[in-house]
Amino acid sequence: HLMSFSASFFSLTIPSRASCFESYDIISQCTSADLSMPLEKTYVQGFNGRLVFAIAAAALGSSFQHGYNTGVVNAPQKLIEDWITMVEYNRTQTEVTQTKVTMIWSIAVSIFCVGGMIGGAITGLVAEKFGRKKGLLINNILVVFAAVFQGASKAAGSFEMIIIGRFFIGINSGLNAGLAPMYLAEISPVHLRGAVGTVYQLVITISILVSQILGLESILGTAESWPTLLALTIVPAIFQVFTLPLCPESPKYLLLSKGQEMEAQKSLTWLRGTIEVHDEMDDMRAEFESMKLVPKVTLRDLFVNASLRIPLIIAMMIMIGQQLSGINAVMFFSTKIFMMAQLDDKNAQYATLGMGAVNVFMTIISMVIVEKAGRKTLLLLGFTGMCITTVLLTICLAYVNCIILTIFSLRIINYINMAGSCRWS
Repeated sequence: HLMSFSASFFSLTIPSRASCFESYDIISQCTSADLSMPLEKTYVQGFNGRLVFAIAAAALGSSFQHGYNTGVVNAPQKLIEDWITMVEYNRTQTEVTQTKVTMIWSIAVSIFCVGGMIGGAITGLVAEKFGRKKGLLINNILVVFAAVFQGASKAAGSFEMIIIGRFFIGINSGLNAGLAPMYLAEISPVHLRGAVGTVYQLVITISILVSQILGLESILGTAESWPTLLALTIVPAIFQVFTLPLCPESPKYLLLSKGQEMEAQKSLTWLRGTIEVHDEMDDMRAEFESMKLVPKVTLRDLFVNASLRIPLIIAMMIMIGQQLSGINAVMFFSTKIFMMAQLDDKNAQYATLGMGAVNVFMTIISMVIVEKAGRKTLLLLGFTGMCITTVLLTICLAYVNCIILTIFSLRIINYINMAGSCRWS
């Protein structure tokens, strides 16, 4: 500050006496009006390179896992089921029924969600004990285990290794689903939090599309290459391990949870690309002081206290509605469903790819309209649309395949544009 002040001081020119009196008259006229006006806080607006880098490091390394492992099992399902049949036959030397194979495959797919529930349940503990940034970095240990188990499953002749790997990556994704949006929201300026919150959903949809492209028969969707397809989940983890350490911890966490005011200010200064962060720090200090007066909330208080119970019920209903909307079945088994609708293997994969492209496109649209239309309106429209398309999908499943594809596309539009993005923001 002293160096910049000195440079500015010595660059000044001394005004003439006449100009001094003229300036005095102008100041006198403005002072009375200006003093009556309330002071407005000024905040650093918009994105900058450092903030974008931090968002990319947090989102690409976390939500990519979530999306990639949601979509990666879709295209190679038949290949892996055939391998499971062969492994089980070699073990028992008896004929393996399709029912048994379907059961094993269903466990391998759904265990991802079980792990996700566990990861989501411990998000609060990890976030407070290690912080948002360190929690995301430590979480990548699970990715290494998952990649090793899934990548080596075929060589070891063990479908159980796929199940274990999917369980580990499920825990990782559950933690990411809590830690990453938390970090993104806390490093973003207030007026950008809605748009930045949808970045998590955008990266999920992009990673689903990437997994579907890589799963094509012409790339990694072959009997020899599907273990590599599953093991590629380690790539975004490597990206995050090298990029996220270059970013600061959440300034809000440093101040509110750790009471480290100087570290919080350094973090905010880095993220905003300027030292003019005093007003934003004042707001966080005020929040910090007010939190000292508020007693700690227990799990029982969330259900007993009406002021806490209502937001809890709203949050739970949004997430439950999303989970029960059927979108997971679409993402996990769309290729199989398209084959049931009389499409051959190749066309079913391309139909799934088209669905993934619609997924990404509508997420981008939702980023634009979420702040203008409002979250409640979009949620209501989205859930209504998904209810209608679910009924139509059930009725038309036995009919023309183009109808199935159209309904799937409408379903994705309703989910992403309305319900998918709003829950993260």
